[in-house]
Amino acid sequence: MSLDTGPAGARRRSAIPGPRLHSDRAPAGAETWEVREVGLHPAVRADLESVFALANGRLGVRGVLEEGGASSNPSSYLDGCYEEQELTYPEQGYGFPKQNQVLIGVPDGTRFALFVDGRPIDPSAGDTTSWASSPSSQASSASGSRHERVLDLRAGTLHRSSHWTAPSGATVRLRSTRLVSFTRPAVLAIRYEVAAADRPVNVRLHSELRANPALPDRDTDDPRAPTVLERPLLAERHLADGHGGVLAHRTRRSRQRVVAAVTHLLDEPETPDGSRPEVTVDTGPDLVRVAVDVRLAPGQRLGVTKLVGYAMSERRPFDELITDARAMLTEAAGRGWAGLLAEQRDCLDGFWDDADVAVDGDPQLQQAVRFALFHLFQASVRAGRRPVPAKGLTGNGYDGHTMWDAETFVLPVLSYLRPDAAAAALRWRHATLDQARRRATELRLAGAAFPWRTIDGRECSGYWPAGTAALHVNADIAAAVLRHVAITGDYALLDEIGLELLVETARLWNRVGHFDEAGDFHLHGVTGPDEYTALGNDNLFTNVMARQNLLGAVAAARRLPERARQLGVDASELDAWQAAAEAMHLPYDAVRRVHQQCAGFTALREWDFAGTGDDEYPLLLHYPYLELYRRQVVKQADVVLAMQHCGDLFTPEQKARNFDYYHRRTVGDSSLSASAHAILAAELGHLELGYAHLADSALQDLHEMPRQSRDGLHIAALAGVWLALVGGFGGLREQGDEPAFAPRLPAALTRLEFSLRWRGRRLRVTVTRDHATYLLRDHADGDTLRLHHYGTALDLRPGTPRRLPLPELPDPGPEPAAPPGRAPRRRTTGKAVTPVGTVPAGSADGR
Repeated sequence: MSLDTGPAGARRRSAIPGPRLHSDRAPAGAETWEVREVGLHPAVRADLESVFALANGRLGVRGVLEEGGASSNPSSYLDGCYEEQELTYPEQGYGFPKQNQVLIGVPDGTRFALFVDGRPIDPSAGDTTSWASSPSSQASSASGSRHERVLDLRAGTLHRSSHWTAPSGATVRLRSTRLVSFTRPAVLAIRYEVAAADRPVNVRLHSELRANPALPDRDTDDPRAPTVLERPLLAERHLADGHGGVLAHRTRRSRQRVVAAVTHLLDEPETPDGSRPEVTVDTGPDLVRVAVDVRLAPGQRLGVTKLVGYAMSERRPFDELITDARAMLTEAAGRGWAGLLAEQRDCLDGFWDDADVAVDGDPQLQQAVRFALFHLFQASVRAGRRPVPAKGLTGNGYDGHTMWDAETFVLPVLSYLRPDAAAAALRWRHATLDQARRRATELRLAGAAFPWRTIDGRECSGYWPAGTAALHVNADIAAAVLRHVAITGDYALLDEIGLELLVETARLWNRVGHFDEAGDFHLHGVTGPDEYTALGNDNLFTNVMARQNLLGAVAAARRLPERARQLGVDASELDAWQAAAEAMHLPYDAVRRVHQQCAGFTALREWDFAGTGDDEYPLLLHYPYLELYRRQVVKQADVVLAMQHCGDLFTPEQKARNFDYYHRRTVGDSSLSASAHAILAAELGHLELGYAHLADSALQDLHEMPRQSRDGLHIAALAGVWLALVGGFGGLREQGDEPAFAPRLPAALTRLEFSLRWRGRRLRVTVTRDHATYLLRDHADGDTLRLHHYGTALDLRPGTPRRLPLPELPDPGPEPAAPPGRAPRRRTTGKAVTPVGTVPAGSADGR
């Protein structure tokens, strides 16, 4: 592939419009649409690599510096590219999973090595400061302004600028911009520029595509730390290809074939003597290196656009994969750098038009909300029928596994904002159904037993009490199906895959459960969301979700009787599901007047919170699990989640007492806890407590460093930010075939505005202190949409906003307490946006 020496690759888009959602006014301050790092922060380098990661659901690239610096994680990933690893146990047991699956790094195309007057630059040493494109800012940068990186949430790019002074005294200015294409399945593009500042310099630039890079050892006893395999890729082919090349590899055990291709488009500087850069290409089993040598006069600039494309398969031959990867690069090169930027922006404009959430009164929270939505989009936009891992593709935390939180936190948001992505994720679950059936058979169960942790559908969790026993994952998948159909009205999907998922998950419960002599139905020996209580009887969350699963399967089978017959469902089975659901036992402590997290939970010994030091959290790193299992201490929301997802089973009084009881015992050692507590706190009228929990959820990946996010972002917690705002302070609930709202704002927020899709209609909701305004954003000739505002039905006409007052908030009573030192931090006023990288005190608990 030839070099592009024309100007098109060097042009930058000069004017980019704001999101169309607020086209009638300027968007909130520009700082809320970006995440900025000022200066270098080695102590939180790994965290920032996650924050600045770019992805599209298929390809993920961490925010590593182009010139290197040791990283403890692989830099580039393909969704579903994993290697197998034997699981070993001190004592073997029947049904123990035999193999783990580990997300591995694919050939990394982010790297450049820059030599100035024969000396390599080191981004972590020397005089490294920022620069900009204007003459005035360049002059100021030469006198000592700062290194900068900016994640642009509207452009979908990561931009970096700095300058570096070599030992010879020569200074070069560096600028790079990268994107992972939202419109092309596996394409990385990087624009890299180097300019001479004040004297002639000899520049040698190495652009690399490298497989199996050496990673430093990680010294940690944290059981949550990811597995990093050494040299997981076996080289099959390597070849030069124009001003680039191709690497072809395979994995040893998972039999996956991976191809990475790279090419370069060069803007040649006009040198006084008419000389041209010298370009050479070297390849090896794990390396393609393109070297560019040039002498730059003061003010001259060398610009390179680097394009990397990937292809992967278990079955297709390498020749076909190489052809695919090359074709990706040919198409991307044809668009040029400016064209790729325009595609990226256009795609994001459409997303923000549907998804943006405006939060007035707290700029820091506004930035965090957009950051959360951006990464949720990145985790799903090109994923197709593949899982959404717990860390997305921002890191290899949890070994790249997908877990129950995808269906419980991520898919609800996608169903409202990107229903096509939610449907694709459900189709992936359906594609793994045969493996779930085999696992159920192995466990002597019926139907399907979906895995606790997986990449390809097989169970990877070797920890039985919080893995195999966490059967609620079945009900979580069923709930995602039922919710998606309610939101979208996609009954074709219900017929295609939904009913089968509902049927096979429902069949599990009648085999696991039993009726007692009083006629109550029980589920014994299960683990709920709270992993500090394991192998309990009648976990409340599991029971209410299993009940929903059973009733949903009955209703869906009756709606699609022919399809149900094809799946072997008969009247007796439907009757059995109905009977089990109606008799489902919900454990309740009549003395304390609260529901029990599981049978007998309220009789356990209380945890000694006063005797637990701040440095002993998270508890799982300092106490044996058996000690946790014997006490009333909660890792993350469990009963609270049950009330959130099946609220109609609880009276308002029960919700208030339950929330107070379990809030006092929840330590929040999980990133998932805060958003669930925010939703229930807002519903119960504890608005400031809900606001504090919301901020804890929203800010944990941006400001809770170090080690909070080193192995990837908390994608489900980021989805929880939307759920907390829209479901908590927007009061959104699904009421059968219609949406219902009961909005209310905390004191610091003056306006909340969000959009969502309901059965193909686009609805915008604006909440202020006193009113809520509903606007159906469809054409004026469309049908009305019925919704509910504080229980009052409202038929909304397209294009005609309806403004309704908010009722007076009843006194919610005393605010629920939290364990000492574990309460969310209070936010009485909104905070300004600040650069990332500053390490706050007491933030290294890794929640």
